[in-house]
Amino acid sequence: MIVFQGKMSKALGIERCDFQTARNNEEHHTKAISSQHLIVRRGQPFTISLHFWTPIHKFPNNVALIAQTGEQPSKAKGTQAILPISSPIPRPGDPKGWNAEVEEKEAQCWVISVTTPADAVIGNYSLLLQVSGRKQHLLGKFTLLFNPWGREDAVFLENEAQRSEYLLNQNGLIYLGTADCIQEESWDFGQFERDVFDLSLALLSEDKQVEQWGNPVHVACVLGSMLHAHKERSVLPIPQTQDAHEEALRNKRRGSVPILRQWLTGQGRPVYDGQAWVLAAVACTVLRCLGIPARVVTTFNSAQGTHGSLLIDEYYNEEGFQNGEGQRGRIWIFQTSTECWMTRPALGQDYGGWQILYPRAPNKVGVLGPCDLVPIRAVKEGTLELTPELTPAVSDLFATVNASCVVWKCRKDGTLELTASSTKYVGNNISTKGVGVDRCEDITQNYKYPEGSPQEKEVLERVQKERMKHAKDNGMHPPSLESADPLYLFLEAPSFLPVGGDAVFFVTLVNPSDQEKTVQLSVAVQAVYYNGILAAELWRKKQFLTLTAKSVEKVSTSLSSSYFERRPPGNSFLRLTTRATHSESSLSCFAQEDILVRRPRLTIEMPKTVKQHQPLTALVSIHNTLHAPMKDCVVSIYGRRLIHKERSYRLDAVWPGDTSYTQFRFTPTQVGLQMLTVEMDCDVFQNLTNYRSVEVVAPELPAEIPSSTVTLPNHPFESTI
Repeated sequence: MIVFQGKMSKALGIERCDFQTARNNEEHHTKAISSQHLIVRRGQPFTISLHFWTPIHKFPNNVALIAQTGEQPSKAKGTQAILPISSPIPRPGDPKGWNAEVEEKEAQCWVISVTTPADAVIGNYSLLLQVSGRKQHLLGKFTLLFNPWGREDAVFLENEAQRSEYLLNQNGLIYLGTADCIQEESWDFGQFERDVFDLSLALLSEDKQVEQWGNPVHVACVLGSMLHAHKERSVLPIPQTQDAHEEALRNKRRGSVPILRQWLTGQGRPVYDGQAWVLAAVACTVLRCLGIPARVVTTFNSAQGTHGSLLIDEYYNEEGFQNGEGQRGRIWIFQTSTECWMTRPALGQDYGGWQILYPRAPNKVGVLGPCDLVPIRAVKEGTLELTPELTPAVSDLFATVNASCVVWKCRKDGTLELTASSTKYVGNNISTKGVGVDRCEDITQNYKYPEGSPQEKEVLERVQKERMKHAKDNGMHPPSLESADPLYLFLEAPSFLPVGGDAVFFVTLVNPSDQEKTVQLSVAVQAVYYNGILAAELWRKKQFLTLTAKSVEKVSTSLSSSYFERRPPGNSFLRLTTRATHSESSLSCFAQEDILVRRPRLTIEMPKTVKQHQPLTALVSIHNTLHAPMKDCVVSIYGRRLIHKERSYRLDAVWPGDTSYTQFRFTPTQVGLQMLTVEMDCDVFQNLTNYRSVEVVAPELPAEIPSSTVTLPNHPFESTI
């Protein structure tokens, strides 16, 4: 509410201006951001009311509203609009432009409906009043956002469930692990936190092309560039420290809010390499905050750093350990990215929909280039020449999910030997959170045609021909390895190895020839990070086998954590490699599997549906499968709109074979689907987490009490047992 005391306001008799923030923000789906500041979405009307000191009997013709944004507002650039306030009598005008009409006219109050264009520049606006073309007086400020509910808006998303998931849901899931053992991690996007909203606008304001802020393509690319620029200054290498407390602090990445605060205010902890995947989640937060539907997507076995090449080289020594990488990139165990939804009129109707936010690689002097926005359809169809600017990005992303891996054996004398191996299936199990459910949705079909299908073959052949025009290296197909004396190897391995537990894997050797073969079988285990970088060599074994003619030999080996001299570094995986070498022909066969090191999992038992303002009890348990006790145990619980602030509790030691049970009692305060996250630290593990979703429903009102007389407490009582 604005109260006026100037000469102009006295001449018109204005007492105050009411932005009707509560009502407008409710109608524009922004009430979760603020109840004090007007935040509206473009292309959708909002109302304000002008109150007068004395009755106005005659409608003036010289009153106008002025809406403007940016440092130098300009009508020509679309950052300023003049809205003559028309009378309640309808008049012809531009239905797609800025407009202001008096909806209700009383003697001492006008209710004015303001309509913004569906392609208006977003950002912070000033709303001014001008009478008779004289000096302008500020009525107040408001913020304009993109509008996925507006059919004319470039970010319009027709499905209400998708709008709820990709714009309004602050509780997310991010998928990590391996293609054979996908694990979900809860994530707090926090896009409706007021300081996150302000930080997102501050991030956008680093771009001075305000007139382009009506284009979601431009805004998404700017935000992506800014975030990755901050990342270059904030992501640090993993410190070589054995301090468990320091490691625990590094790994605590519960949501986007503390990371945004760290980057843009200099508070909090930096992001380390081991958690660099959170960048996709932070970008998702900022995009949703400004009204662009967005989601986090994980690609397993993702080819990175290929520069568009459809080949990746991997090198292994004679011991079976991977010992370096080639010039054509490497395969990441998983890689996360951000998708956002919008039309692409400059590219054509076929390329609207989900777009991939893709940061360009650093140039020769190490400066990070701007982000590209690549249509998923262009990746699936291999449309390399969509535009000259997008060709490198489309080429890189196509290789991410379609490249082939060539395995080489490095001899002690430095020579290389091509190894017979099964081509790794790159770019599989592309996953994101399902709409309205806590389940993984496989969207691989959005990125590529089914393996072996005629469509896949046609696209690959066309892309290879296009690349031949531009690439100096014409080696588009993996070298063939033919032998008159074949040998085949197959590896069956578990998808995970529990810490402190055992697992059995099988190696099957097939000798289809008529000759007996003496074979050396090498097995090696390494620890690798999710981005394919080697962490440590852990274990190896060699044995000689005699394969009779036309025989099949199956060998089993037990894989135990007790084999390892030291436990694998945090956030790492086990890479199991097997190699069989025929002593006479030097023929070598190879197979490899990545295995998740699975830590103990917290178990949470709680109702799926609870009533608002009524106490809720959650039972949390942890079972110790180790041979040593779990000491110094601290359990933390937190959940937006479930618990006022994070709570931590110290527990007794959990002895081998025992299960620890703990009850927590709290009171949900807001209706809707909420998420409770529980985390435990101890001397052996840090950041053991799990989550549960709960639907909070409004309490039923007693039939004999009118609803108008029921008052709910503002600060519900919370207790813990």
